[in-house]
Amino acid sequence: MLMATMLTGCWDRLEIEERAVILGISIDKASPKELELARKLSFISDEPPKTNTLPLRVTVQIAVPGRIPLGPSDAGGGAKPGQKPVWVQSASGYTIDDAFNTIQQEVAHRLFWGHLRVIVVSREVAEEGLTNINEYLRRNPEVRRTSWMVISEDEAAQFMKITPQLERVPILYLLSTMDHAVQMGKVPNAFAGMYWTASTSKGTDPFLIYTKLLDNKIQIAGLAYFRSDRLVGTTTPLEIGAYMGIRNVQRAGYAVLVQIPDTNTAALFQVTHRKSRIDVAIANGRPEIQLKIHNEGNLLEKSNEEVQLSTDIIGKIEKQITEGGTQTYGRLIRQTQQKGSDIFGFGEYVRAKEPGYWNKHIRTKEKWEEMYKDIKVEIQVTNSIRRIGGKTT
Repeated sequence: MLMATMLTGCWDRLEIEERAVILGISIDKASPKELELARKLSFISDEPPKTNTLPLRVTVQIAVPGRIPLGPSDAGGGAKPGQKPVWVQSASGYTIDDAFNTIQQEVAHRLFWGHLRVIVVSREVAEEGLTNINEYLRRNPEVRRTSWMVISEDEAAQFMKITPQLERVPILYLLSTMDHAVQMGKVPNAFAGMYWTASTSKGTDPFLIYTKLLDNKIQIAGLAYFRSDRLVGTTTPLEIGAYMGIRNVQRAGYAVLVQIPDTNTAALFQVTHRKSRIDVAIANGRPEIQLKIHNEGNLLEKSNEEVQLSTDIIGKIEKQITEGGTQTYGRLIRQTQQKGSDIFGFGEYVRAKEPGYWNKHIRTKEKWEEMYKDIKVEIQVTNSIRRIGGKTT
């Protein structure tokens, strides 16, 4: 009789065909015209409730059962020619849940979040703040913390409608772009769970990957960094590598073109490994950060054969790379200091290594964001060229 009670696991089963499986969502600002339908579905009075939050338009990409490809070919299933593997639906509301209630009103099956892989938020929405959006997603137990969350330069809904050539399911192409970029050392992991952790940390501000669409192609355009929950600035793609160097992300994938001193020749240097160290000291009643970064890499090519890579020339190239790298690291740090956004987690180092100072003078995230604008950061950068190709003097 006891065994019989353990064999009832399927009593509340729900077949996959009876679920509306969400693969990706996008969040944009809604226009007054788009809110008219929501007015008819959710308001119990003639006038909508007064709120200072941004009205939202949510677009979802729902998997169509039987049309999702199961492998490299359609032998195990997939959409036939002319059939789309996903269904795109959108709705607007004064809150994100209000918009999803409208979508549920138009979809027969219950929305299922267990396979959500990508969340795309427009820059316009992110600049107003993501508190309400994150609060809703974090409370949903079906949303994975390993889902990607990215910021779109323009309308986020375009990412739900693209038709990529390398992937039959559009949102999986964006997912593949992010995953492969991490493997190649182009971007750090920026999952939704990591954003939520940083947003609640006292000494760290969150960041997300900044993207844009160019002729139906997805481009990684930099990092979008936040102060608390509001987007306050973006970086260039090359500054992603600078961020990864500061944060000791050892996998590297960016290459820089440098001028060989006293010549008309340029060389392409690619970082292969990084190592950084962050130390904290209290001087004159304020924290100071000592940052040491060492990069190792290879020379991939030269612009011409006029210059032979002797030991002296290699030393000059290393010096040139070091000077340029120091400027890049410093520029990125100053840029975030101006906005009061500590995406590097310097505050957590102060909190961990100088707890007495933190508890007495800082204590809150808001106080650290103000103090971060004026702290001194000393940067020491070194570079080593390990390989130069097969032709030298």
